[in-house]
Amino acid sequence: MQSITVRLDTIDKVKNLVAILAPIEGDFDLVSDRYVVDAKSIMGIFSLDISKPLRLDMHCPEAAAKVLPLLESYKI
Repeated sequence: MQSITVRLDTIDKVKNLVAILAPIEGDFDLVSDRYVVDAKSIMGIFSLDISKPLRLDMHCPEAAAKVLPLLESYKI
């Protein structure tokens, strides 16, 4: 598993993240404190406090390799 810290402080960033992750095979989770949601779920993401940095967990190394270059603007 690989993790990065991301900031999703606007609605557009949330929508774009889901659009990036949706076509990629593999499991992606967003973690905020003790809450974990599917990063491909807009409703799940909006149940988190997106004003704070979130941890994106990528459970498949191949999927992480595909998605990491696409997430440069989200990293903090």
